[in-house]
Amino acid sequence: MSYPPVQHIQILYQRFKEFIAPETDRYYMLKSLLEDLCLNPQVITISGNRHLFLSAQGDFLNEIKAQWTHTFTILVAHYDRVPNSPGANDNGAAVFELIEAALKLRKEKILRWFIIFTDKEELAHGEGIRDQGSYTLARGLQDAGLGNSWFYIFDACGVGDTLVISTMADHLMKQEAGPGITRTRMRVRQLRAKALETTRRLRMERVRLIPTPFSDDAGFLRAGIAAQTITMLPSEEAAAFGDLLRINPSFAGALVNKDARDRCDTRLIPLTWRRLNGPEDNDLLLTPQHFPLVVRFIYALCKGWNAAF
Repeated sequence: MSYPPVQHIQILYQRFKEFIAPETDRYYMLKSLLEDLCLNPQVITISGNRHLFLSAQGDFLNEIKAQWTHTFTILVAHYDRVPNSPGANDNGAAVFELIEAALKLRKEKILRWFIIFTDKEELAHGEGIRDQGSYTLARGLQDAGLGNSWFYIFDACGVGDTLVISTMADHLMKQEAGPGITRTRMRVRQLRAKALETTRRLRMERVRLIPTPFSDDAGFLRAGIAAQTITMLPSEEAAAFGDLLRINPSFAGALVNKDARDRCDTRLIPLTWRRLNGPEDNDLLLTPQHFPLVVRFIYALCKGWNAAF
């Protein structure tokens, strides 16, 4: 792999502390950072939510028109956070990992990929999935002819050594029926198969298939677009949660349903996830030594399975 200029990587991670600072306006800071790195972000506002787009050649709309017969790999990470939380793992780490991957992809002149930093993944009390920024975003992407692209959501990718490929979509679609949901299920299986094959080609040893908490995939699914969520966990937490789910599969509901959560022992939910959306989600708990695993995975998804490292 050909790496981007060292100063770009240094600029990138020097700004992480600023990104998670309590007074930071994440939208303006992220837009400024992407401009400083010469990534030419494009802002698309949908239903009042400001989404930041990166593309292979720096011109999202023209690239769609020029390559309309091709499918794209679309990588998504939300940049917003819950008030009063640093948001280091949720979702600062994934945002910065995607930026690093974008620098490498641009350097290598890899085509047919987009990165979207989404607004309003976090919901306020009383809001539902249709209030997520990803819901109206997904409808817009469908209108643009991108509904059949390969969508991967990266969330909470800053703690742990184990890549988790979420199976929550199966849980969410379990009670759904109809031709539309059948197509979505098939696409989810294809997305997951591609992710798993990528981990095998990269010889990633620590990979788990388990359900995960809500992310932008909820809004995408509600809008009819299949999306695969990727996250990270410490190996011991991933193994313990996997063992629990084999004994009690219904426990997956506690990750997405408040009533189910109230009926169970929430201490059985991985500690890394219990720390999300609170003051403990700070940079002291991150494991940056494992960030390169995520960047390699992102790069390989976009370049193809024969990527050399």
